[in-house]
Amino acid sequence: MKDQQKADSPAKMPPGIPYIIGNEAAERFCFYGMRTILVIFMTRYLLDRNGILAPMGEMEAKGYFHLFLFGVYFIPLFGGIIADAFLGKYRTIIWLSIVYSIGCLAMTFDHTRLGLFLGLVLIAIGSGGIKPCVSANVGDQFGPHNQHLLSKAFGWFYVAINFGSMFSTVLTPFLLEPHSKAIADFLATRPTLVGAIKTLDPNSILAFLEFRLFPPLIRMHGPAIAFGVPAGLMLLATLVFWLGRNKFVRRPPTGLAFVRQTFSLAGLRQVAHVLPIFALMIPFYSLYDQSGSAWVLQAERMDRRFLGVEWLSSQVQVVNPVLVLIFVPLFTYLLYPAIDRIFPLTPLRKIGIGLFITAISFVVPAHVESLIASGQRPNIAWQFFAYILLTAAEVMINVTCLEFAYTQAPATSKSLVMALYLMSIALGNLFTSVVNFLLELLQALVGLTLSEVHYYWLFAGLMFLTAMAFIPVARRYRFDQA
Repeated sequence: MKDQQKADSPAKMPPGIPYIIGNEAAERFCFYGMRTILVIFMTRYLLDRNGILAPMGEMEAKGYFHLFLFGVYFIPLFGGIIADAFLGKYRTIIWLSIVYSIGCLAMTFDHTRLGLFLGLVLIAIGSGGIKPCVSANVGDQFGPHNQHLLSKAFGWFYVAINFGSMFSTVLTPFLLEPHSKAIADFLATRPTLVGAIKTLDPNSILAFLEFRLFPPLIRMHGPAIAFGVPAGLMLLATLVFWLGRNKFVRRPPTGLAFVRQTFSLAGLRQVAHVLPIFALMIPFYSLYDQSGSAWVLQAERMDRRFLGVEWLSSQVQVVNPVLVLIFVPLFTYLLYPAIDRIFPLTPLRKIGIGLFITAISFVVPAHVESLIASGQRPNIAWQFFAYILLTAAEVMINVTCLEFAYTQAPATSKSLVMALYLMSIALGNLFTSVVNFLLELLQALVGLTLSEVHYYWLFAGLMFLTAMAFIPVARRYRFDQA
């Protein structure tokens, strides 16, 4: 195939990769911008049909937050089948991106439960449907001569995810909430750009730029603008991907060959081969995604002044993408080679180490809750430390699993196997959602409550047992060379 030959230069990245990474950065800005403020929106800004404030309780909001993420990561199963068997990855991504954009617009203009649920369903369909196709499309751009660049491409792909999410995690909380008194006092001094930068406070810098660049009529804060900006980025993501249409290597859908290969005895054996590894990722994602729900709500009860900045509770999450941008090259070029000189650092060993670090990361918020329960107001620095641990685990697990899922999949069902990997994220979030809805039900029916301290210890213990169970599974695994 001519496109494949052009993309298969031994020394160069394929020409479609910049468009995929640009698309991913913009789409992730949209998704994480919306995700970052979702729990705060549900607990503080949600309206009833008459436009009167009608927020959810904390457990209900956590339940719906993780139920939404379950949908986002469950639907890839269908997106993978559609892409591999019927439409191909390119057309699947383009059409579902439009559905995704409509969902974003629904949340921009309707702040009742109707707008919330309609928007979340459409975003889950769009984001979830394209998810296995985008990452599998990265792998499709490579041939046998530049296959050695695949690990670096997946690393930069993951950097793009966090580059987009880093900016949106700072910006959307700023757009959602009104200026604090400290920001208002700062603006009253009529600062210069240099003065704003010297504060090292992202909210002060954003407020200065807003004051200088935009007239009063469009200096808006609230759900409309906070959801509207991510919606605009989703439209941009769709445009960037369309612009790369002539640069991509497109593997055609295989139709009945997909069914024959995937559901043949050999195909099912290949797919089943990776399922024990994917299954043990479920508890990891149950813990990991609570950084967007339980950790945000915990931050509301903490002293959030740190490094001279008064952080918004949903803004603390920016630590994660910033650390990913640092850790991916640091681990790839320094830490992994150093460990490899001590013992062979296989992909599964990276994942195993990451699972143990995840368990430790949840001990930190458990300790924070014990301080809060004793009447203290601990500093948000504790959460920053927890994010260092969780992000280190994420880099060791997520980046590795992306490549693992692609290389271990049969040739005709790359998107499907990627979707099965994403199913572990879905089931992790479903577990968290069920736990929170069950706790809410038990509290309502019989007055039984689980303290926040015990809540975190429950998940930390579950993660430690998972890490122990991963060891024999990893030892028995035999790699298929793709």
